[in-house]
Amino acid sequence: MKKVTIYTDGACSGNPGPGGWGAVLIYNGTEKELSGSLDETTNNVMEITAVLEALKALHEPCEVDLYSDSAYVVNSFLQGWIYNWIKNGWRTANKEPVKNKELWEELYELTKIHAVTFHKVKGHADNAYNNRCDELATSAIKK
Repeated sequence: MKKVTIYTDGACSGNPGPGGWGAVLIYNGTEKELSGSLDETTNNVMEITAVLEALKALHEPCEVDLYSDSAYVVNSFLQGWIYNWIKNGWRTANKEPVKNKELWEELYELTKIHAVTFHKVKGHADNAYNNRCDELATSAIKK
């Protein structure tokens, strides 16, 4: 299985407001940058979308090290929130409907195709790839 490293970030101007996402995929020394935007969205939607779009760009099942500064995205897998949401009919521990359910469902399906290991990185710090994703996300926001 091919090993790919992915960095992602999402950004929003206002929350909700116009948003953008960015991703850098690294395979065998080659880097590919992706980005996109939505007119009216939230920061969390952009964070999930960045991961979704990066994984959808893979042409075959891969072993993925995925780095994000979004505790929301990373902890949903590392702390098992998503598995509890599924088990509870897409309800949170407080019995509230899970926000962004459709995006989470799509992301969960992609994690069944790819062997994804999630890693939390500190945002706006010294990680060059995370900073590049932040630049891609913020520049994608339609002014």
